[in-house]
Amino acid sequence: MNEEEVQRRRREQDENATRERAAILGLQYLDTRELEQSLALVNGLLSVEEMHRDRMIPLTMGDDQTVYQLGVTAQTPQSAMQKLTRSYNDAGKNIQFMLISLSGYKAFMTRYDPPKRVVYDDIAIAKEGDSDTISQVSQTLNSVGSEEIFDFIIDQADKLGASDIHIENERDNIRIRMRVDGALHPVAHLDRDRYRVIMGELASRAGISSAAAESQSGHMQREITRGGSTHLLNLRVETVPTMYGQDAVMRLFNFDESLLNLDLLGIPDKQRKEIDEIISHPRGLVLMVGPTGSGKSTTLYSMLNALNTPDRKLITLEDPIEYGLTGISQIPINTTGGQSFADGLRSVLRLDPDVVMVGEIRDTDTARTAIQASITGHLVLSSFHANSTSAAFSRMIDMIGVNPIFSSAVRMVIAQRLVRRLVDETKEEYEPDQATRDFVKRILAGIPDDIEHPDLDTFKLWRPVASDDAPFGYKGRVVIMEQMIVTEEIQKFIRGDVDDVHPEAIEKVAKSEGMLTLEQVGVLAALRGETTLDEVGRVI
Repeated sequence: MNEEEVQRRRREQDENATRERAAILGLQYLDTRELEQSLALVNGLLSVEEMHRDRMIPLTMGDDQTVYQLGVTAQTPQSAMQKLTRSYNDAGKNIQFMLISLSGYKAFMTRYDPPKRVVYDDIAIAKEGDSDTISQVSQTLNSVGSEEIFDFIIDQADKLGASDIHIENERDNIRIRMRVDGALHPVAHLDRDRYRVIMGELASRAGISSAAAESQSGHMQREITRGGSTHLLNLRVETVPTMYGQDAVMRLFNFDESLLNLDLLGIPDKQRKEIDEIISHPRGLVLMVGPTGSGKSTTLYSMLNALNTPDRKLITLEDPIEYGLTGISQIPINTTGGQSFADGLRSVLRLDPDVVMVGEIRDTDTARTAIQASITGHLVLSSFHANSTSAAFSRMIDMIGVNPIFSSAVRMVIAQRLVRRLVDETKEEYEPDQATRDFVKRILAGIPDDIEHPDLDTFKLWRPVASDDAPFGYKGRVVIMEQMIVTEEIQKFIRGDVDDVHPEAIEKVAKSEGMLTLEQVGVLAALRGETTLDEVGRVI
């Protein structure tokens, strides 16, 4: 079957479906195939903007100029038809609506308003209190065609390096915000009529319902071409019904497997050596802890990539799968549908894996199963929700219980955060006040002698300076890691040799054995000029 025949059949199907819909809606159906190249549309009745926005076209006008026939489609809003009817009835004129196929509508519009390649202005992120930029971006987005606006927002978010797009319904408009380098910024306010277009695209591509009365999760992919190269963008979609409609958050994962590399994370040498030493062992449990958006998944995937050699079998259990990795068996676990990580883990252990990654330890059953796997010859990597390594270790003991057999199971706990990185070319050095010096001295008191840092009586700090490329003076992020290696002294807490199993007691022992806390690592990064103390305070 040639292309022309395929197109003819598709058009026939479209017309048949439109004919059936017309009968349901009580509208007169019009087959426009014989008219599309000859009928002169009525000028002045609708603006081109209205024709595009409302998916309707002015077909003919009666001889007495009091009856107008308009072609409408299945996508034409009822509100637009009602508004037009009222307006023309008040003027003593009548409007007759004819249902035409979407194919027919597009054919008319291609002839009446040939598509032009429109280059829209790039989105800019507004600084605090900068309402002019928000107004300008809002104007740009409101002018983008209905077919393009969804893709345009995603392309621009990717271009800005945003990790999330927030689409939020307010009473009078739609607010768009984007998270860039961990900070959420207002971008634009869109007209309410854009909500239907954006949610329609989101629903069809992410496999969710635009009319659901409960929260939903979905996933979509989009190829982005920029500067002659193409990359695959994974988007995780979460929606929740609110007073004015469904709010949506799209998390962007710029999929480039080569970037999931421990060498590219900027981990200090001492901490990197500790990670390499722990994950080189054939068994044990490594926990990554931190809030959502702290980069846990990226670090875990980078560890997996480092372990991904032909002589090892790697399996992951994820909810959902965020990156597809070559050479690794990845298994989706639908916890909202009744599946559990514990059941999945018990199943995959029968496949004789060398390394298993469990997306998250959320309950006692999963914790005990992961611990048992780690003492029977498997290296288990997982994430865990806690603020610090000592809090995670204490909570893990609560879940699995005091047990000498488990004492050697947990090998390492890493608490991670991401802080914004200062732009080296524009950052400005300054002399801190005495209160700041005293704060830094207090935080760094008692750190190991082999940790490099400037003189605490004479050190200087840096502040961000805005530029065209970095409106806030930051670009990219720095990994801040607190690494607890589970030594003999810390194992005593699991064995039951120590009565006081509190985070403070565990942290005290870990610090005495050389561990740097998140706050200490963050302050050291600020002293090196990688970030600022304000940023460390904001995140940690």
